[in-house]
Amino acid sequence: MFSAFERMVAFRYLRARRQEGFVSVIALFSLMGIFLGVGTLIVVMSVMNGFRDELLSRILGLNGHMAVQSFETALVDFDPLADAMRRIEGVVSVTLIIEGQVMATARGHATGALVRGVRGTDIANRPLIADNIVSGSLEAFAQGQGILVGDRLARRLGAGLGDRITLISPEGTATAFGTVPRARGYPIVATFDVGMFEYDSSFVFMPLPLAQVYFKLTDAVTGLEIMIDDADRVGVMRAPVLRAIDGRAHLVDWRQSNAHFFNALQVERNVMFVILTLIVLVAAFNIISGLIMVVKDKGRDIAILRTMGATRGMIMRIFFMNGASIGVVGTLLGVAGGVAFAANIDAIRLFLEGLSGAELFAPEIRFLSKLPAKIDAGEVAAVVAMTLGLSFLATIYPSWRAARLDPVEALRYE
Repeated sequence: MFSAFERMVAFRYLRARRQEGFVSVIALFSLMGIFLGVGTLIVVMSVMNGFRDELLSRILGLNGHMAVQSFETALVDFDPLADAMRRIEGVVSVTLIIEGQVMATARGHATGALVRGVRGTDIANRPLIADNIVSGSLEAFAQGQGILVGDRLARRLGAGLGDRITLISPEGTATAFGTVPRARGYPIVATFDVGMFEYDSSFVFMPLPLAQVYFKLTDAVTGLEIMIDDADRVGVMRAPVLRAIDGRAHLVDWRQSNAHFFNALQVERNVMFVILTLIVLVAAFNIISGLIMVVKDKGRDIAILRTMGATRGMIMRIFFMNGASIGVVGTLLGVAGGVAFAANIDAIRLFLEGLSGAELFAPEIRFLSKLPAKIDAGEVAAVVAMTLGLSFLATIYPSWRAARLDPVEALRYE
């Protein structure tokens, strides 16, 4: 497509002489702009993808894909309903739960907590929890010897393995002297750390029989959690699950309960993409201005090439290659830098925190305890295609001007 002569002249024009230093500076700034734009786009998109995937895996790993909730305060005759759910094709597991808000106290400290009563076998089948036990074991929990507490919650209360935590329910017991808050102490038999601040600092798991006694729900639960084989098929799975419920309860899936959260992430992701694309667009305009200056500066050279037999197509290809090479090199450097940065972003964060002594990623604000990143090959390819497209488009007008230059007029004014 490009001859050796055209490549030689195009790359020669990239190496400006001393008196043409300003032109080379513009080309360098254009290359740096594309490098920074592409690299930043890849890093930001990877971090946003990582946030979504990490939050989704933790939220669904702890809460399930669907929740069957009673119209009243409790769901009775739940075992036949759970069995009907398990027979539905695509349903992986059905978990009985009792859920309630409490005040947790220990060693003079107090904080709000969410108690979730589950069976020991069900909690053992949740990899997110079973694979992230910090201390203790799930065997004691399954035997009903105590409760499972988030590691951050335990540290906030100053409690450890074997210590007792007092749980105070707002739904007290009615007496002749008024309503007395229901308070009971339970030993900690295990702690967990799933890597999500909200869960690690507020969740308490209690064996289902103990939860039924504590919340006074004998032979009843507050709901069922359903795990399916593919979270994205939740819309398809709603119909058979609703038929199994048969109007005895209402169904809420993860998209409904977390819609505001993931919609906000998607909007932020799209806005960041548009803003960072402007960096690439500015760099493309720099290519245009730099090439126009090169064409103006090389007017005599173009005229000589034309008189020696170079066609307009050759002149156009020379300057197209001159500008396109800036876009190609900048894009390749941006991809390499962006992918390398995104792949090691948490290690870089830890290094910078150690260097500065400041906390750059507060888990209580960001929900996660580490900075995630997921590099999507399709998105990287889209960023590369967009950047190269803008770079190539930026070279068309200056190349066309160079090809239309009249050799007679160019030599007359030299």
